[in-house]
Amino acid sequence: MKDRLQKILARAGCGSRRACEELIRQGRVAVNGRQAKLGQKADPERDRITLDGRPVESDLQKVYVALHKPRGILSDKGDDSQQSGTVHDLVPLPTRLFSVGRLDLHSEGLILLTNDGELAHRLTHPRYEHEKEYRVYVEGRPGQKTLNRWRRGVFLDGKRTAPAQVKVLSEEKEHSWLCVVLREGRKRQIRRVAAMLGHPVQRLIRVRIGPIRLGELEPRQWRRLTPAEVAALQADARKERA
Repeated sequence: MKDRLQKILARAGCGSRRACEELIRQGRVAVNGRQAKLGQKADPERDRITLDGRPVESDLQKVYVALHKPRGILSDKGDDSQQSGTVHDLVPLPTRLFSVGRLDLHSEGLILLTNDGELAHRLTHPRYEHEKEYRVYVEGRPGQKTLNRWRRGVFLDGKRTAPAQVKVLSEEKEHSWLCVVLREGRKRQIRRVAAMLGHPVQRLIRVRIGPIRLGELEPRQWRRLTPAEVAALQADARKERA
């Protein structure tokens, strides 16, 4: 049965669907010996699909990993990855994995790693609005007026942020722990909003992505998801948000 080439590549663990589209644009994918075009369809059972001249295996065993990313480690490869290292260095598995739910260098907590490109696409695409939960340690003690502004949304780069769940977990003399739940993930969103509202972030820990929780994992520790967790994650990924 024919399907779009980028979806076939993603299911085979070649990257997220967007990354696979870029592979096709770069001319690195061929179908039956001919360079593929974006939007092209193929049948993985009948057609010979190659990436950089190597056959794409459609029956790749899927891997799903939960990792506690520590501060000072990058979520993915980039210009600074040789200096800081990445989460991939912490999970020594032979298959190629890519990150679901990136965190900036100074943030910590739950990241999922998988070679299931189709699932990763649905979990990271803004259209599907999957929940992510954070514990956030901020300067000061935000009042109800400030919390309500955050909950309703503020303007970042000329666009209002989506409504968020924000509540105070505990307060100290000069700091507070907050619980923040988002359905969107703009770059450094929590840090930028907190600073805008006068309560800069001192520490940020993600404790949940959809139905998967960080649990008792210590920084740098990882584990494979259980079959029940994988099923719950796949069910959550299929949901269409209103």
